[in-house]
Amino acid sequence: MKAFSRSLAVALFICLGIGAQAQNGGRVKMENLPNFDLHRFHFGFLLSYNTSDFFVKLKSGVPFTDSLLVLDHQRQPGFNLGIVASLNMNKNWSLRFLPTLSFQERILQYEFRRSDGRSVFFQKPIESTYLEFPVLLKLRSDRINNFAVYVIGGGKFGIDMASQKDVNNALDDDIVVKLAKYDYGAEIGGGVDMFLPYFKFGIELKGSFGIPNLIIDDATRFSNPIESIRSKAFILTFTFEG
Repeated sequence: MKAFSRSLAVALFICLGIGAQAQNGGRVKMENLPNFDLHRFHFGFLLSYNTSDFFVKLKSGVPFTDSLLVLDHQRQPGFNLGIVASLNMNKNWSLRFLPTLSFQERILQYEFRRSDGRSVFFQKPIESTYLEFPVLLKLRSDRINNFAVYVIGGGKFGIDMASQKDVNNALDDDIVVKLAKYDYGAEIGGGVDMFLPYFKFGIELKGSFGIPNLIIDDATRFSNPIESIRSKAFILTFTFEG
């Protein structure tokens, strides 16, 4: 969370720095890229910082009827690399396709009660490399000199290229928590566009919320108490469009 706050602070400083350059002795500079909105298609790339986590729901009665005492989940940092393809329907509305490679990690922490009454702890990291295909609708304000704000929302489909759903769980310490390979969900957020002399720079913050239950119950003590796991992530994105 501290890393996310630092990244957000850096983004705000960038905005303030570029905004300060937009004024010179009280005079507003010339509008950059004045014909940008006249082009129907725009392309670029994106870099993102993400923090990934889960919505976890335990089966009814757990932990009262099971040796599981506590199940906690921890968000972890990751990053995204992607391509921006934007179809401008008019100066305010655009449809965006953002094929992205997303590197994510989450940790599940278990505390079990042993037969002698003592507790035993396990950490199960879950690493994923998602190939994601978001399709988002963007509503942008009119330009104010070289700035505009926007909201964005839509859905995405993801394929976990590092899925361990077929791993043979033989040893207790080496058991992995298996998740489904395919995921889909909703995304919503907002940001600011800054029109620079040679390209448009955007800063965007959004949330991603998975819909399907990802847990694969293979009758291990790590998966058996869980009724459902759904993905969630918060993503700080920097876009560069020409």
